[in-house]
Amino acid sequence: MAEKAKGKMDRAKGKAKEAIGKVSGNDRMKAEGKVDQAKGKAEEAAGKADESVRGVGDSLRGRRHGT
Repeated sequence: MAEKAKGKMDRAKGKAKEAIGKVSGNDRMKAEGKVDQAKGKAEEAAGKADESVRGVGDSLRGRRHGT
């Protein structure tokens, strides 16, 4: 869950940087914003995958123990 939250924060930070870069004409900041957004998306995806794996593991354990 922490990865998903960090990913959302990085995406928000990236969007802000990109917007500031566009307004100020700072191409470097705009590019950094895009990188932060991509990083955030990757972190969110990793968090979702981790949750899915844990869910499958929990389901399998429940089936083995008859619950």
